[in-house]
Amino acid sequence: MLRVENVSFSYEQLQVLDSLNLRIQRGEHVAIIGESGCGKSTLLKLLYGLMDLEQGEIYWEDEPILGPAYNLVPGPKFMKYLSQDFDLMPFITVSENISQYLSVFFPEELKERTQELLEMIELTEFADKKVKTLSGGQQQRVALARVLAQKPEVLLLDEPFGHIDNFLKNSLRRNVFNYLKENRITTLIATHDVNDVLPFADRAVVLRDKKIIARARPMELYRNPKTLYVASLFGEASMISIDVLKTYANTKRKIIVYAHEFRVSPSSGLQVTVKKAYPMGSHYLTESVGPEEETIFFNADKLFPKGKEVFLNVAIETINQRIQEAASVQSE
Repeated sequence: MLRVENVSFSYEQLQVLDSLNLRIQRGEHVAIIGESGCGKSTLLKLLYGLMDLEQGEIYWEDEPILGPAYNLVPGPKFMKYLSQDFDLMPFITVSENISQYLSVFFPEELKERTQELLEMIELTEFADKKVKTLSGGQQQRVALARVLAQKPEVLLLDEPFGHIDNFLKNSLRRNVFNYLKENRITTLIATHDVNDVLPFADRAVVLRDKKIIARARPMELYRNPKTLYVASLFGEASMISIDVLKTYANTKRKIIVYAHEFRVSPSSGLQVTVKKAYPMGSHYLTESVGPEEETIFFNADKLFPKGKEVFLNVAIETINQRIQEAASVQSE
């Protein structure tokens, strides 16, 4: 188990993390999500021992993870960290970078392992190319293969697919996360990309204002976001009063509604005025203004012109689900 106990950290006078507590089971995949500057990367660096803790303790099983004040070489042997700086050897080949830390005393195993990882990152045809000739996305894939080559017990990933072309991301994610699951490698990933989280993470941890504000299975967070901030990490959402959605409702309690949960109605419902529409391929993400001048996003099958008045409805099942979630939050 990886244990984070009452951890705080500041950069000079700027506090980034405050009294964090976290438990991660062996083999678990946890996504750390939140807005830029919320402390995701800082947390990974502390977990790897790149910086000294201001307060608190970090353990892997019963072994403490300590910073540079205690270790000349950062990073425990059982853990690997892939940062946004790839730290590759530019003047040697892709294969040589991947196999750099593998034993030369077992040449057949080294060759097989290197080939396996080349296939995983879909760079087999670049095996003999020098790393300096590769694109940023290709270098990121080599860096990923290199940390996996060492078979860590714990893997820390900081935006691991950030530089990779969209058409490759999906297959690469499947290859990498399936490999990590099959080998029971405990994984923490700091990411802005919901596609790293919903399909692959066992649990998501949300950071904001120096603290963990939510933690649950990704689909639980997505279906029942406790705040608009949490919902916004998964997609466009709006906060709407129930009596505005359903005029017969005798409550001004507000609930969160995702853009895809609105349905356009020909003549009745929440009346909004279209402000702008964004083509998304399968639909138009439409920005509108509600009756109280609030911004409301909804998905539409067709393009509505600016100034068009549209009626929106939300399924009663969605409203009841959000009411129940809000009630459970108040009772905690």
